[in-house]
Formats: sequence, structure tokens, C-alpha cells
Amino acid sequence: QEDLEALIAEFQNLDAKKTQVIESSCPPPSPRLNGSLSAHPEKDELILFGGEYFNGQKTYLYNELYVYNIRKNSWSKVEIPNPPPRRCAHQAAVVPTAGGQLWVFGGEFASPNGEQFYHYKDLWVLHLATKTWEQIKASGGPSGRSGHRMVACKRQLIIFGGFHESARDYIYYNDVYAFNLDSFTWSKLAPSGIGPAPRSGCQMATTPEGGIIIYGGYSKQRIKKDVDKGTLHTDMFLLKTEGAGREEDKWAWSQLNPSGVKPTPRSGFSTAIGPNNRSLLFGGVHDEEEEESIEGDFFNDIYFYDIGKKRWFPGQLKGPKSEKRKRRRGRQGEVEGAGDEEMEKQPPQGPVEIVKEVVAEDGTVMTIKQVISGPAEEKERSESEEDEEDGALGQQVEPCPRSNAMLAVKHGVLYVYGGMFEVGDRQFTLSDLYSIDLHKMEEWKVLVEMDPKAQEWLEESESDEEEDDMEGAEGGEEEEESSEEESEDEGGEEQHPSVQPDEKHADYLSRTEQYWIKLARSNMGPDAKEKKVVKVAHAMAKTFYEDSV
Repeated sequence: QEDLEALIAEFQNLDAKKTQVIESSCPPPSPRLNGSLSAHPEKDELILFGGEYFNGQKTYLYNELYVYNIRKNSWSKVEIPNPPPRRCAHQAAVVPTAGGQLWVFGGEFASPNGEQFYHYKDLWVLHLATKTWEQIKASGGPSGRSGHRMVACKRQLIIFGGFHESARDYIYYNDVYAFNLDSFTWSKLAPSGIGPAPRSGCQMATTPEGGIIIYGGYSKQRIKKDVDKGTLHTDMFLLKTEGAGREEDKWAWSQLNPSGVKPTPRSGFSTAIGPNNRSLLFGGVHDEEEEESIEGDFFNDIYFYDIGKKRWFPGQLKGPKSEKRKRRRGRQGEVEGAGDEEMEKQPPQGPVEIVKEVVAEDGTVMTIKQVISGPAEEKERSESEEDEEDGALGQQVEPCPRSNAMLAVKHGVLYVYGGMFEVGDRQFTLSDLYSIDLHKMEEWKVLVEMDPKAQEWLEESESDEEEDDMEGAEGGEEEEESSEEESEDEGGEEQHPSVQPDEKHADYLSRTEQYWIKLARSNMGPDAKEKKVVKVAHAMAKTFYEDSV
């Protein structure tokens, strides 16, 4: 703990050397997860702060501030003196006061080896108009934590839950704190009634009446020495006050039993507030614990919760208007312009699982399980129809399944940035940006594509070099680039066999099969079954062939 505090202090000393605001255009931010993405209250901008990245050996923490210009589809980096220390799994909330304020509370810092954690309990505000950071020092606030949730509600910041983890133990919280944005004072709420069990990573949303809705989340408990049991919560609660949101008002918990099609159990989902009094949930992961490993099913679906109707329903893509008309041919009784109400009335359907294979730059084959909320025969029908009629809907782009992504909504458009998914023991951290108009729900748009070259993964080494610790926790983008170059140099002895002009796929495969099998085996390890190695090798060869052609 003392080592981490010293490391954080050293980083702050480095940050303190910055004396002026420097704003510069830049490429999209590097891959990360567990940062915060917030919509500017007055401008067409999104604000990205913090986050983490893990490359298999080291954990990198960030306190960079990026601004995404929605109209220009461009990024800029804003360096502001004396920012909050590097962190991830914090919370950020925007209020429109004085040209806009971004409030940040808590989060965690990790040692480069990812085995030690420091949990923050500090409160910061970024004054958007003047581009200045300010730390707000007020007593009586929450203890250090990450994975908590925070919302702005009636001139207060309300904080719920989260967890604290040390080398020996961990604790999950279900306490509630309020920070008054006028008096700059903390108060711990003591609601009546039975509230949620301790948890982190839940959905937290405000109601028009000033209430707070809590859904889902994750917690774990130790059932015996060195054995933990995780719980995916699927319950929902309302925290409300009878008054106008004053500190002396009495708060009360009550459990909600919403109708509709509820999200499948998951953790690591991301949340935002959409138009029409609806909160939304995107993505996440459902871990299936087996004897020796944990395999996760990752999601890229959207669920809406209608706060007024207390009803869940899945967000289903309607497709572009021209394509929608094509799909409606031959159907009877369907009304043009049928919208969300029609979707909500559909009977609950079982989720449909689709398996995709994606090949990374280094040849690793990622098998992605994707769960679609809609009915299976509808999916099959639309795919076959689109094949016949131009294929537009079948080829629609969408974010790959992921957890711990960053969301923001501006002008009714949802933006999804980054996050991660896992394949076996390997973690893929993303840096792509997608958007979808929540009013129309027609199609996803790719604003920034994922760069396969940004995917670096280093196998765990038995000896960690201490001199690298400082760089690892700092952010180390230069180190990442140099590592990539080194790995390319090392692998340069045996080049990818090129595709010859007019060569057919079968000819190419027969000529290069042994190369791809060798590459697949080196990626999958010596214990991989030969049949699986060959299958992966063929998939890699096919992808390389098609890309080359």
C-alpha cells in the first residue's frame, strides 16, 4: 500500500510540472476499458477520462483527457495542469453549472503486475469552460472504492455501492452517500426499508421525480479458504424521498418487479440514460465457471428500461428504411412506422446464440459467442431474405461483444467506445467507437474502427523486472510501440507466404498449409488438439488469402 501511494505521489509530481493547458488534435485514444465517457452539456462533444489497459504482463493506468468532436468525427487531447491521479473504475457525472462541470469520484490504481490495488476516495471537478481541474476536499464522504455508481440528482451527487480489495481480503458495499453541489458537503443516507445487497457494477439511473433506480451488479463472497463464489444480481430497487431532495429528507428503499423481457444475467455491462425516459444497458459478460477455467459469454445487445412503465424490452435493430420496406413485402397486417410500442408487445423470446470467428493481426483466432435477443426463425428468415434482395441488412455492422465499455448519449444518439473481451487466457482491449440513433434504432455506425495492430499480448514471464514497474503503471504508450516493433523483428525470419496472382484459395492452402499449422500451434500451445489446430490454421489461411485478394 505504501509503495503504491509513493508511486501515485511520484506521478502527481510529474503532472504538477505541467503549467499550461495544451489542446492538440490527435489520433483516436489507445485501447482501454473502465474509463468514463461523458457528453458535454453545451457542446457536441464527448469527454473521455482515465481507464486501464492490460497487455498480458503489465497493467497501464491513465489520467489523460480526450475530447471527441461529434460533428467533425475527430479527437483532441487536452493536457490540463494538476489533474486527478491515474485511475480506472471511477465514476463521472456531468452537471450544466457554469458552462459545464465534470465531477469524478473514486476509482482504483493498480500496481504494474496487477496484484496490488489502491482505492481512491477523492472528489474532483473539471470546469469545462475554463479547462481547470479542482480537487474538492470535504470530510464525511465514502471510503475508498471502485466499481461504485454515481448520478447527479437535484443538485446532489448520489453514490451507491462499489468494492474495496486488498492483498488479503475484499469488501462490497451497499451504502449511499450524497454530495450537495451547493454547500459542497457530504452526508451519508440512512434509507428505511430493505435495500440492495452489497454489489459493484450495477445500473444506476434517476427518475423524473428525483428517485434512484438500482439494477443488477456483481459481488463475490468467500465460502472457504481461497474459494470465492460470485453472484450476478438481477434484482431491481427504487430509492426515493418524499421531499425536494434536501439533506434532511427521509429516503426509503423499495423493491421493483418490472415486467417485459429482462436482460439475461451478466456483469460488466455499461449503462446510460436514453431519450423518452428510458435507461439502457449494453453488453457485458456471463462467466461460466468450469473445473479448471472460467469461460465468458460476451454480449453486444441493448436492453431498455422504461422508467415510467416499469418495463424492460430488448433493443432490436429495424434496419434502414429502404431495407425495411423490402422485408415487409409479403407480410400482412404490419403497419408502416410501427415503433418501440410494437416491439415491447412481442412475447418474450429465448436468446439466440451466434458464433463468430475473428482472426487478429498476429494470427490468433478469436471465437466470439454472440447472443441475439430476437427469435431464431426471425433471424434466419431475415438473413435468407437479405441474401436474395441485396444483402444490406445481413451485412450490417455492429460492435463486437464486449464488457466494460464506455457509453455516452448525446442528442438521442448512443456512443460506445472501447471495452474488452477474452478468448481463453488472452484479453483483447478495444479502441473502436460506434454510434446508433436510439430514436430510430435502424443501424450501428462505425466512427472509429478497431485497429488489429494495436492488439499486443505478452505471455506472462516468470521474472518481472523491477525497473519496468514505473513505466508500466504510468501508461507507457512508447513502450507498447517498441514492444510491437521488437516482436515484428523477432518474427521476421519466416514471412507470411504471399498470395500469387490468380491463385485459387485451395491452391494457396495446399501450398502453405504447414506454415499456418505451425503458426496456429505456436499460438495455441503444445497441449492443443491436432484437429483444432488444423481447423484454426485453415481459418487463418482463409482470412489472409481473402484479405490479400
